[in-house]
Amino acid sequence: MVGGDGIQVLIGPARVITREGSDVTGAFRTGAEHAVGVARSLAIRVAVLKSRSPSCASTAIYDGSFTGHLTEGHGVTAAALIQAGVRVFDEMHFEEADAVLSTLDTRDG
Repeated sequence: MVGGDGIQVLIGPARVITREGSDVTGAFRTGAEHAVGVARSLAIRVAVLKSRSPSCASTAIYDGSFTGHLTEGHGVTAAALIQAGVRVFDEMHFEEADAVLSTLDTRDG
């Protein structure tokens, strides 16, 4: 991502650019919209997504320089899901995600 994280991609100024220089921002936005639609239709409240992914990262993303440098931020789909009220975790925090889901189930149950 260039110019920000997934939140900035959703609102406009940041872009998702491939190593070859192609702008794939539209595809990432479309994918995020589809994921939110599925989450809403299935009443998803917690999601475990892939860390460091430009789409799914929940805490850190690559900075767009293709040097392996990480920066704080969310991927595009993760940001869209968070905005839709879904709690997002990466695969390194599966137990935390499970605990949150258990708490939600107990509270709603």
